Amino acid sequence: METYQHLSIKEWALEDRPREKLISKGLASLSDAELLAILIGSGSAKESAVELSKKILRDCKNNLHTLGKKSVNDLKTGYHGIGEAKAISIVASLELGRRRKLQETETRPKISCSKDVSNIFQPILGDLHHEEFWLLMLNRSNQVIAKNKVSQGGLSGTVIDVRLILKSAIDHLASSIILCHNHPSGNVQPSDADTKVTKKMSEAGRIMDIPVLDHIIVTDGSYFSYADEGMI
Repeated sequence: METYQHLSIKEWALEDRPREKLISKGLASLSDAELLAILIGSGSAKESAVELSKKILRDCKNNLHTLGKKSVNDLKTGYHGIGEAKAISIVASLELGRRRKLQETETRPKISCSKDVSNIFQPILGDLHHEEFWLLMLNRSNQVIAKNKVSQGGLSGTVIDVRLILKSAIDHLASSIILCHNHPSGNVQPSDADTKVTKKMSEAGRIMDIPVLDHIIVTDGSYFSYADEGMI
């Protein structure tokens, strides 16, 4: 690509243009920068769409999760050649990727450890700027029946209703449940309030014969499990 540094994409060899490369060689042949360049469409007088994409990704340490946290305003004010329409295209495409993770698969995933729960919720909650509390419902084989967002709060907390959580579990005929919420601060350690909620839910679950197997706290790059720590 270095030989094309000062050329527009239209001047590149046909097989090296991102769109043509996608058609001829498939999606897997494209780098993250080339995929992003397709969304951007065109660069500026100073740099191609691919060069601009590389700059954006470099500023995000080549991490798509970090790019996913960028707002429309971050993108359009931070880069020459990115206007509102291009910024919206980037943000919308990353949101589609996030929503894809939310879609249920045909085969119900089975939960065998805390990492399985983290794999479900980190794509959903890991890069949020506010706190959300979710409920994972399992059948007797520890397969996921459903997952529901219980509540949404601010930067420092969210409020849950034990009755609504148990009602949802009963409505889905769940045999057991797992609690999960995120810490936007990035600090994975549980707060006193988190522990009180866990204890309260565990006691209520025992009464209703719907055991709480775990409470997972996720951040962008890590997670905490009450079960793994022997705290539930």
